Amino acid sequence: MGTKQVRLEEDVYAKIKDEKRDDESFSDAIDRLTSDWSLVEWSGWLDESAASEHRKALDELETTDRKQTEQLLETLDIEVE
Repeated sequence: MGTKQVRLEEDVYAKIKDEKRDDESFSDAIDRLTSDWSLVEWSGWLDESAASEHRKALDELETTDRKQTEQLLETLDIEVE
């Protein structure tokens, strides 16, 4: 696959740089950010059983995150209103 040089305005470059993941090249980031895929198009890839399992796993992670955050706040003696 060949390469091309492109010129970007500094603000556009900064936006891409901010969105670029550590494991991505700029080309990878631009490809990801300009992809035609949307969440709506992914909506049918899980059957109801698999979707239910994913929801359950996400709920468990959220509960774990909440507990760990509360423990950290207690350790640091920080009260949240």
